[in-house]
Amino acid sequence: MIAFLRWLRSLFAGVFTGIARFVAFLIVVGVVVLIVSLARGDGLPSNIVLTADLRSSLPDSAARPALPLASRPVTLMDLIFALEAAGKDARIKGIVMKLGGGGISIAQAEEISTALSRFKSHGKFVIAQATAFNGPGMGDYLAATAADEIWVQPKSNFGVAGAGVGELFLKGLFEKIKAVPQMAKRSEYKSAADMYMEKDMTAPDREQLTRVVNSWYDTATGEVAKARKLSQAQVQAAFEASPQFAEEARDKGLLDRVGYDDDALGAATKRAGAGAKGVKISDYIKGRDDLPVLNANIAVIQASGEINDGTDQGNLFTGSSGIASDDLSAAIRQATADRDIKAIVFRVDSPGGSVTASDQILDAIKKAQAKGKPVVVSMGSVAASGGYYVSASADRIVAEPGTLTGSIGVLTGKVSFGGTQDLIGVKLEQVAAGKNTLMDSPSQPFTDEQWANLNHQADVIYADFLNKVSAGRKLPLEQVADTARGRVWTGADLKSKGLVNDLGGFWTAAGLAAGLGKVEPSAVSFRVYPKPKGFFDNMERVFGGTETSLHALSTLQALVTLPAVENVVQAMHDAPRRGVELRAPGLLQLVGN
Repeated sequence: MIAFLRWLRSLFAGVFTGIARFVAFLIVVGVVVLIVSLARGDGLPSNIVLTADLRSSLPDSAARPALPLASRPVTLMDLIFALEAAGKDARIKGIVMKLGGGGISIAQAEEISTALSRFKSHGKFVIAQATAFNGPGMGDYLAATAADEIWVQPKSNFGVAGAGVGELFLKGLFEKIKAVPQMAKRSEYKSAADMYMEKDMTAPDREQLTRVVNSWYDTATGEVAKARKLSQAQVQAAFEASPQFAEEARDKGLLDRVGYDDDALGAATKRAGAGAKGVKISDYIKGRDDLPVLNANIAVIQASGEINDGTDQGNLFTGSSGIASDDLSAAIRQATADRDIKAIVFRVDSPGGSVTASDQILDAIKKAQAKGKPVVVSMGSVAASGGYYVSASADRIVAEPGTLTGSIGVLTGKVSFGGTQDLIGVKLEQVAAGKNTLMDSPSQPFTDEQWANLNHQADVIYADFLNKVSAGRKLPLEQVADTARGRVWTGADLKSKGLVNDLGGFWTAAGLAAGLGKVEPSAVSFRVYPKPKGFFDNMERVFGGTETSLHALSTLQALVTLPAVENVVQAMHDAPRRGVELRAPGLLQLVGN
């Protein structure tokens, strides 16, 4: 027996020794990998001109690629971080940006301009080049004005004219197909419900949108005037002449050089010096993604897209399903639990969505604050309705002047298609136990009692929304209620109402967060939550990945993205399906936003 116990002891000792050696081996391997990673760098040349193609729509953050097969697209936040790192990188002499596709909103242009100004403060140069500025919107051009030089191709179109929006109304269609829309909204400006209930704009809706486009126009033309050293009246007069040729816009002081894309890049590499090479900013970002982040003290929590309950299941056609409440709340809790994190920058770019999902996220933010983590919200292009709801308790709210925000209101209801079924010869019969089991059924309208129940829900949720904003912003309830009413505002206008604290972008928010977290500006280091996922992370889960499947899905994607189909399908998708929702209006043809 004694011999057996000795054998057992030696066995355990051997096992523990083996485990200890294995752990030590892992530590050594980790250190070696870290040293090699730092020593290897990113493998890029020693004299660099970055190139960035910003002609397509730029997701704000945490993007996942859509079909067809592709890598994760560069986001606005990727660009901001990359420009900050590049400004301090001695190898990089400047950047050439391609613009003009009409995909940049005014708020994004303001964010990009700030990032480029910080980049230039390190002695770097910026050249903007456009094949043409085809659209009438101002976002792309406003971003270009942050450059040292703006190049445009000869005899190309300069269409920059102003700001405008449109909305889709479906009531006429519903009448033709005998569908019955029933929507309750709080309050009169909550026009996200109007697309189902109206044939054209209501007076309150026209009032709010007129103010929004005028705010965008005044802000953008003022910023262009400052950048181009012109008067605002000169800029507005020049825009009034659009569409015009590039040479005419140059003569009015809006452009600097007329030339092709290779001419602009050639001028940039010549300015950078002997041996300079162009490097795509996406490659620079990938190189930096491989490097470890040490001693992070500010968390950047990214929330981009529609707010949904649960976890992110993805979407075959748009790539990401937006903000998943379980996932985002977990990321907030992770940052809260990290002792090294002293403050949180909560980046919000969302038109809203689910009430319960929004409330779950807001609760996680409040608990982070209760644990001593200050939270500063940085609003992107849109942070409205549910996007404002999740921001309500922040220590500070920062928005760009062009940010679309507010829309503090609710909507609920459904569209019933019982008459449509009869029209096309389809019949759906249902049975249920319980008086209101089929209340949300699309086959039949609400009864009077159900309609009263629905309106009661809308009243309760709206009152709760107002109270949360009042408490979070430390403003009288009456003041919040007067500003709310479902109305959308620009960041510039909502600041004057007290519901935005500061005008600016990510770096304004980061500076405030560092101050609240008592982090020295020179010591700030960021950790991003949640880590963006690539296409292949979810490929196997979504579908088998055969060539036939990919081809079929790509073909279907091309069909559903036809503008006429896309607008109607999106409107139907956005229709409330159950319960009360926090959703801002879906504005079409965002000219200049």
